[in-house]
Amino acid sequence: MDPYIYGLYSLAYLFLFLWGLKLSVQYGFFSWLNVLLLVTFGLIYDNLVLSMGSIIGEGPFLEGLNGMRYWFHAFFTPLLILFSAAAVRKTGIHWLKERTGLILTGAFTLAMVIAELIQNTLGLELEPARNYGVLSYESTGSHGPPIMIIGVTVALLIAGVILWKKLKWKWMAVGVILMGIGSAVPIPIDSDAATNGFELILLISLWATKAFLDKRSEQAV
Repeated sequence: MDPYIYGLYSLAYLFLFLWGLKLSVQYGFFSWLNVLLLVTFGLIYDNLVLSMGSIIGEGPFLEGLNGMRYWFHAFFTPLLILFSAAAVRKTGIHWLKERTGLILTGAFTLAMVIAELIQNTLGLELEPARNYGVLSYESTGSHGPPIMIIGVTVALLIAGVILWKKLKWKWMAVGVILMGIGSAVPIPIDSDAATNGFELILLISLWATKAFLDKRSEQAV
């Protein structure tokens, strides 16, 4: 069942990606909010590979495809920090618009990329795994607490709370909170894919946030 669920996820992310392209054409590509396109592309790829693994079959080709999942995760997911900062700047917080704010945001993003590369990506060793009908290649061994995920989640949550307080837009914060609950609380379902639905909820909330901020900026002009 899980391969079909991952396939549906990849279609849902493709819809979000196309919606994001439409927003970018309508409101302009030159915005840090548009890094969400890269994050969404990574999730399309991730879920598509998981859905197709059992069809492709075990071997070096599928191993290579799964290896790219880890590299995309390392380089694309930290971009949500840039998205968070760009969203906060839309509230009128001026220090983030200044050079110091941009440098700090960029440094934090780079630090999270490096942390993920060192912790989970460089020297990556994969082994085949079968779970609930999904054939994939997973990293061997444990690498400690997910530093990058923690950093990104904190950035998203802070930005979501600021948007809620200043613009009365609660949905980004709600998406982050639901994602956190879904990651922390075990779900009694025989599926690995089911819990990834919370990730989809988060991305929907982030794209809705971008649409809200874009429309608000246009109205303010």
